[in-house]
Amino acid sequence: MSMSEQSLSNLQAKIRQFCDERNWDQFHNGKDLAISLSLEAAELLEHFQWKDEAEVRKHMQDNKSEVAEELADVFYWVLLIANKFDIDLVDVFDKKMIKNAKKYPVEKSKDSHRKYTELS
Repeated sequence: MSMSEQSLSNLQAKIRQFCDERNWDQFHNGKDLAISLSLEAAELLEHFQWKDEAEVRKHMQDNKSEVAEELADVFYWVLLIANKFDIDLVDVFDKKMIKNAKKYPVEKSKDSHRKYTELS
């Protein structure tokens, strides 16, 4: 089964099993989970730092699998945090998209990079 065919609950079950087998839950407090997420996001950012758009395209051609692994690491920590604090990512994502649609109505935000507080 490809990852795209797996549900978030299946992925979270894999993470729980992985961590349970290693008895890692004892180390998984909110602070350290958030730090780990941030550290992995920083590793992802390193692939883009100091590169213009053409350099990013070339880097992605040459290093897509490495970038994908860093993105998977970020996803791992997101899933682990959601699991730890019993957050239904699908539900909260849907609610957040509704909230974002209100903050960024098409008629005010289309073709604009402005923050919602700057839209007129």
